[in-house]
Amino acid sequence: MAAVINEARSKISKIFTGEPRSYTRFNLAQSTDGDGSHVEVKLPSEVEDEVTITDGESRPPLNTYTQRRALDRKKNIFYLAVGALLLFVIGYLIGYMTHQKPNVEPSACTETEGVSERVGEDMSETLAAVQPMELPPDWSGIKTLFQEKFSAEAFEKQFSEFSQSSHNAGSDGDEFLAKKVFDNFTALNMAPWFDEHFVTLQVPSSANPNKVMFGTDEIGSPKGYLAYSATGTKKGRVVYANYGRPEDFEYLRNMKKNLTDSVLLLRAGELSMAQKVANAAKQGVAAVLIYPDSADYKFDGNTEISGHVHLGSGDPYTPGFPSFNHTQFPPAKSSGLPQILAQTITGDMAVKILQKMTGEEAPTNFIGALKGVSKYRLGGEDNEVTVTVNNVLKNTRIQNVFGVIKGFVDADRYVVIGAQRDSITPGYAKSTVGTTLLVELARAISEMVENDNFRPRRSLVFASWSAGDYGNVGATEWLEGYLSSLDKKAFTYISLDGAITGVGAFKASASPLLHTLLQNTMKEVKQPMRDGTDQSLFAYVAGAKWETSVLEPMKMDDTAYPFMAISGIPSVSFRFVSTTATTDYVYYGTKLDDKTHLDYATNHRLSTLAVSAAQIAGQMALRLVHDHLLYLDVTKYLAVIGGHVRETARLVSDLKRSGVVTSSDSGFLTSDWLIEAYGSYSRASRSLDNTVKNSDLNDMEMCRIINDRIMRVEHNFLSPYVSPRETSFRHIFFGQGDHTFTALKDHLNDLKKQAEGADMGVFRNQFALATWTIQGCANDLAGDVWDLNNEI
Repeated sequence: MAAVINEARSKISKIFTGEPRSYTRFNLAQSTDGDGSHVEVKLPSEVEDEVTITDGESRPPLNTYTQRRALDRKKNIFYLAVGALLLFVIGYLIGYMTHQKPNVEPSACTETEGVSERVGEDMSETLAAVQPMELPPDWSGIKTLFQEKFSAEAFEKQFSEFSQSSHNAGSDGDEFLAKKVFDNFTALNMAPWFDEHFVTLQVPSSANPNKVMFGTDEIGSPKGYLAYSATGTKKGRVVYANYGRPEDFEYLRNMKKNLTDSVLLLRAGELSMAQKVANAAKQGVAAVLIYPDSADYKFDGNTEISGHVHLGSGDPYTPGFPSFNHTQFPPAKSSGLPQILAQTITGDMAVKILQKMTGEEAPTNFIGALKGVSKYRLGGEDNEVTVTVNNVLKNTRIQNVFGVIKGFVDADRYVVIGAQRDSITPGYAKSTVGTTLLVELARAISEMVENDNFRPRRSLVFASWSAGDYGNVGATEWLEGYLSSLDKKAFTYISLDGAITGVGAFKASASPLLHTLLQNTMKEVKQPMRDGTDQSLFAYVAGAKWETSVLEPMKMDDTAYPFMAISGIPSVSFRFVSTTATTDYVYYGTKLDDKTHLDYATNHRLSTLAVSAAQIAGQMALRLVHDHLLYLDVTKYLAVIGGHVRETARLVSDLKRSGVVTSSDSGFLTSDWLIEAYGSYSRASRSLDNTVKNSDLNDMEMCRIINDRIMRVEHNFLSPYVSPRETSFRHIFFGQGDHTFTALKDHLNDLKKQAEGADMGVFRNQFALATWTIQGCANDLAGDVWDLNNEI
């Protein structure tokens, strides 16, 4: 019996160790006689009666060999059956004895019992290694698991870990934080890497401070500054122009105020610093001074503010291409760099200027609340101000930090979650909170993969950006460096910058493709504003018309903006804000952007709000990498396209009725093609919906084909007719430039007014290209060219 068991064990061992039992396609023999060994391979057609080995040995004829192998196989089957039967009997007896005496503690294991236990353990380990880990049953399970990963106490501790009083881009503090993020990603096995760039930043001169004079009186030498201002000294009449909005300048023109070569005094708020300076430059002014008025900013009059005035994104001295060390830099400048001086001043400095100004009294909507200013005046002819800006350019090395959680099905498709790490000021709300959210999200999702059997279909990339305070420099340079591949692989960007600046309300900016996902995520996250209620965030802040209550246009300073407008990647940013704030978080760009003031702005609910912010960003990301089909709603663009089509068609009709258009132009100027392009997109979205309904979503290849169609929608709204180098923001709906529908509508109004520069030929060309951009997107969304049949 022992011999039979040993023989059976030997046969089983040979089976599982993969010993070849027959050769059906070719015959292989190998001699082991030292250097004289030789192998000869013969295909079946070449094998006749004998298999020959070149050392002279021969095997029996093929038919005899086959008979022996057949007998061997029968013996193998017999021994295998006997061995299996014996193992079954032994296992049954052990189980029977164990069942009969469950409470008897054996004094020592028998050899047979020990072997049985070891075999059981080995088999469990083997099955665990070869079988796929069980996925959570549905989205509800994943959501619940994820929500359990965060606590307010953990966030409170992490905030102190990533708080730095000094961490300007490229500084020791910035690199210290970069290393800390990198180490966190390393500990989570996220295969982190650095992305290094050499960028041109503008900083104040330590030897020659900036200065402001009123006549011969010195107003002061401000410590705050505006990066990328023109440099030099300019003198001119000072004119108070409120916020520097287009309507403010229209009022001044109506008042017959000559702004040429003047120095404008503007209050901060309403617009970005860059937009204010760009608007002022169009008026032909020489310089701009920007101050925080007490009506908008509730802090001391001596508080300095800083920012940047590049009307663009990224390094303005490498427009449209990346600032890698090996890049050959041509002598280029961004068209968004201002040609006029721009400088910030404190509220106290503004008081000194306004007290000396004469001229007409400002209208009611121009009046602020500076203490010591009895009347806001527009400025007299003899009110001269001199501005000196001595900022210097500095070539700076910056580092972005990345980590990745790779997907298990479509690893080459990924969501990017990013946060700014640097700040000119302490930057607690601007960078500390976002960086902490980034690291905590990476930890939570990594733990789900490592410990909780979560297997995302697609990948998640976590990014820590540098030089964000200079106009999203780090993020934009990365986009420009990998522009040709990102639009094919990255399908969503989620920004964590400025996610918490107040309490009581919630705002978001997003691509229309992400509106449905954002709305549903808000319904699944508990509101953090008030204790004692399980109300969802959506129910608490949105109301009946959530688009009006929550959604707002995406600003150029938003890190999500270049992802959407430059790369065509659907993007979203969100923030908890105060219901009482009259402007954005007032401490941005000041030394007061610290924990004390953010705690005050959030009514000491910062950590609780951080938990909700993490759940919003994380649940959107997880849904995008978990579902078979991408959670991007292509139908949401119908309202955007339809709104632009209706407004453009109305303006075209108005222009024709005005009599400005000649009869020859009238025949060619039609909105019919634009309306047809809108119809094509509508039919293409319905076609996609039908494809989804009629497809087997367990077919991975089919899902990938459908997802590729969805992924290309945002990218296809980038105008292919303008150069990425000359026009970075190529998106026809959310970009900047003559190719956009906003510019087309402005051009139609200019044609109607017969304004200088309006040109019917230029307009018709731009109009045709914008129309075909929509049509091209519709064609691609509809599917393969052989499925179109000219129906779309």
